Amino acid sequence: MKASRVQRGVAAATLAALAFAGTVATASTAAAKANLLDITKVSLDKPGLQLDIKYSCDIGVDLQMAGYASKVTESAADKRNATGTIEASKVTCDYVSRTVQMKLRPAGNGFVKGDKVKVTVFYWDENGSFRTQEETATVVL
Repeated sequence: MKASRVQRGVAAATLAALAFAGTVATASTAAAKANLLDITKVSLDKPGLQLDIKYSCDIGVDLQMAGYASKVTESAADKRNATGTIEASKVTCDYVSRTVQMKLRPAGNGFVKGDKVKVTVFYWDENGSFRTQEETATVVL
């Protein structure tokens, strides 16, 4: 008798898992889409950098993009940094994949051809927190 109770419990758990999987499988792909970022190109735009960013975000969110780059170096004297933003009015959130260019401007010395940089881009929401982050390390052309 105990074995049949265990079997019924396993069968009920399996049925519940299958029902949940069916619900997830039939959900709208648009409703399940997340806020995505992809840095597709990093190029030298003296004295800073220019980033090509592919993005998509959910309808109804008010997001801006922020980015920064740092030269990958061991020497503290040779450090270089740059930052940039794209304001929320220029970010279209409608589930569609779009591309935008971001200019990163240095605080001091600019980047030069051959510098290896680490670039980070993220969404910044109206509450002051970041949402999704994408990082890449590359050699500036």
